[in-house]
Amino acid sequence: MKYCSNCGAPVTLRIPEGDQLPRYVCDACGTIHYRNPKIVVGCVPEHAGRILLCRRAIEPRRGFWTVPAGFMENGESLQDGAARETREEALAAVEIGSLLAVVHVLHAEQVHVFFRAVLPAARYGAGTESLEVGLFDAASIPWEDIAFPSTEFALHRYLEDRATGSQAHHFTTIDRRLKRPD
Repeated sequence: MKYCSNCGAPVTLRIPEGDQLPRYVCDACGTIHYRNPKIVVGCVPEHAGRILLCRRAIEPRRGFWTVPAGFMENGESLQDGAARETREEALAAVEIGSLLAVVHVLHAEQVHVFFRAVLPAARYGAGTESLEVGLFDAASIPWEDIAFPSTEFALHRYLEDRATGSQAHHFTTIDRRLKRPD
């Protein structure tokens, strides 16, 4: 960030008085510009024992598979956002169920929130952000072509819960900034 979105003056990266983290602070009007994580919402829609997946038509990870998910919009709830993303990406109406997983994706400054969902009818299609959409039984999920670690986490937890008849809440953190040992 170079300029204040409030008055247009230059900003400086510094720790404001009473804060602990560096923030962009306007040199003219004093506005503190906070950078907060973006929320991604999605769901794992199921119909007759099969899970609805979308093959991405956009970057990042074009051509890879994911559950319907995307950035939450202002003015909507988490559940409304997950249902909207399903309409947009899979042209499908779902009934959003219970919370499934929260994944903190630190390196991307995002929080991914996944819900369980019911696809009442096998009516779906490829929206503008999807190359194709399909229903997959657990054995045919294209695990090697899943787009994101958060999606893989949510799908595994969903299938584990379904096998045990539970509806637990699952949490994890992904941070690609961390170095792996050689």
